[in-house]
Amino acid sequence: MIILKRSLYLLLIAIVSFAIYLYANKAPDRSVAELSERWAPEPSKFLNIAGMNIHLRDEGPISDKEPIVLIHGTSASLHTWDGWVEVLKEQRRVIRFDLPAFGLTGPDPQNNYKIEHYAEVVIAVLDKLQINESVLAGNSLGGYIAWATAVLHPDRVSKLILVDASGYPYESKSMPLAFKLSKNPVTSLLLKNVLPKSLVARSVKNVYGNPDLVSNELVERYYQLSLREGNRSALKARFEQTLPGPMAKKIRTIKQPTLVLWGKKDQLIPEKFGVQFSQEIPNSQLIIFDKLGHVPHEEDPQATVSAVIRFLQVN
Repeated sequence: MIILKRSLYLLLIAIVSFAIYLYANKAPDRSVAELSERWAPEPSKFLNIAGMNIHLRDEGPISDKEPIVLIHGTSASLHTWDGWVEVLKEQRRVIRFDLPAFGLTGPDPQNNYKIEHYAEVVIAVLDKLQINESVLAGNSLGGYIAWATAVLHPDRVSKLILVDASGYPYESKSMPLAFKLSKNPVTSLLLKNVLPKSLVARSVKNVYGNPDLVSNELVERYYQLSLREGNRSALKARFEQTLPGPMAKKIRTIKQPTLVLWGKKDQLIPEKFGVQFSQEIPNSQLIIFDKLGHVPHEEDPQATVSAVIRFLQVN
């Protein structure tokens, strides 16, 4: 009897502690208007494209006839490219935008996150800006979207830059905890109203080769933009719909000059897939960064953008 009472007491303590934890970390959705003041200053703008108000930045010389379009990965935003843009915009027109389901763009109105639809969104952005052909660069999911766009619309893509790109079926050595929880039907429901900042910090550190480089300011950006109304529900749908693998056999058909950049410490999509991209794309080159992780463009923008500039000068 005493043991039963003690067990019930401990269970009650656990339940109360969990309830307190949930209350302390409650994080309701935030409106675009509320978030825009901090995360969408000039030169940000919102354009009505594909039925969405897409958050976009268009910088550098408008006379550039072959702009560079930067496509971010899952749970990131256009801000992940800040370091590259500061360098590239001195000579090239650089366009970046928040993908459907992420950043200030938010959910797709049709709840469509298939890779073919993401490619159509890229083409819709190019059409809106009256761009016939561009250099597409993408990281992770953004890399998948970039090469899928090159496969489906080859006449609109002059060159490709794939940064730790998705697309092949893969098994991660380590996955951000936030991704795991978002895939689970039970915990994903909790995350609609609760989001510990420590969870965000742990997940961002997971994709860095050197977790010490993850600053409080960086975590705050990822955290706040995850709270954009609808993004957390859209993330679960994104994981269910944008599956790597279905188009992988078409990678060999890519003809555009391609630069493949990879972080050797990438635990999410291991280095061997960077090697596979470079082997299957005929006109490609691979550069491995020994100390970097899954987001090398963000972790060390100077080293990675230098490789990009050399590639663009030659090709």
